[in-house]
Amino acid sequence: MSDLAAVKTRLEEQLAELRGRQARVETDLAEPLNADSSEQAVEMEDDAALEGQAALIDRQIASVSRALERIEKGTYGECVRCGATIAAARLAVRPEAALCIECARSEQ
Repeated sequence: MSDLAAVKTRLEEQLAELRGRQARVETDLAEPLNADSSEQAVEMEDDAALEGQAALIDRQIASVSRALERIEKGTYGECVRCGATIAAARLAVRPEAALCIECARSEQ
């Protein structure tokens, strides 16, 4: 496994970026709808897309936060389902990965 401090820094930076995106989406969603009814329809469609993005960002934030918790607990790099070691190559690509490739494939 690569340097754990570097992984932690990378995850913390990713978390900060995700929280920034989350704040921008929340700001956009908080804007009042246009008084023009035809504009409202377009804005409501846009809001629906933004709500989908917000949900995805929330899931990503949770995933990165759990990875940081695993680092703190000393269990980072262990599959949360079977306990096997998660391949270093997988963690290099997805440092927030909680499952080994075998368990991840079985979820699909």
